[in-house]
Amino acid sequence: MPEVLQIIIFSAFSGMTVFIGGILAYYYAKISKRNKQKKELNHFVIALGGGIILAALALVLIPKGMEKLSLLPLILCFSAGTLIFFYLDKKIEKSGSKLSQLIAMLLDFIPEALALGAIFATDKQTGLLLAIFIGLQNLPESFNSYQDLIANGYRTKKALTILFLLSFMGIIGATTGYYLLRDLPKITAGIMTFASGGILYLIFQDIAPDVRLKKHWLPALGANLGFLIGIIGDKLIH
Repeated sequence: MPEVLQIIIFSAFSGMTVFIGGILAYYYAKISKRNKQKKELNHFVIALGGGIILAALALVLIPKGMEKLSLLPLILCFSAGTLIFFYLDKKIEKSGSKLSQLIAMLLDFIPEALALGAIFATDKQTGLLLAIFIGLQNLPESFNSYQDLIANGYRTKKALTILFLLSFMGIIGATTGYYLLRDLPKITAGIMTFASGGILYLIFQDIAPDVRLKKHWLPALGANLGFLIGIIGDKLIH
């Protein structure tokens, strides 16, 4: 099978979970009747996504950055990611947008997809692992993004259409990374480190504060489960 076709298939998987997460959120909203139970599950899903994102950060993105970059570029890329995501987060807050989950998903999805395409050309195992991580983290993020869209006044059909169209960002990003960055490992490592800084900021600024529920331990268990999924994936691939 041609390499570019493999990239399209894996990035399609990682992208389509954006739409699948929205579908799951739609059906859950239809069958859920107890508000308390719904709140607990929402917090569990946020925590699960946070755990998976943290696993991607710790097991793929940062290790690749440290492998390819010297100390100064590593510091600059990580710091740039942190500061730019901080700036965008503040802009979103000032605008009063209720689409924070959707925007956060896109902020980490796009650079990860670029890195996926670039890395697949030289390290298929890591590329496959990254595709799995991206797909798994998109699932809970899009689950919550759908709820954000509905809360912001979007109708079900329009909200699902937006998520369906965004699911193709994975293919676009991965094929772009494959053709433009596959011979530029240091730039790819820089993108991954940049994304790491931004993702870590979002975890502690937006995800972790939204997770905790008083007298409920399910969200914290969800974060651990998400990270465990990452460990299992890394062990199976390597």
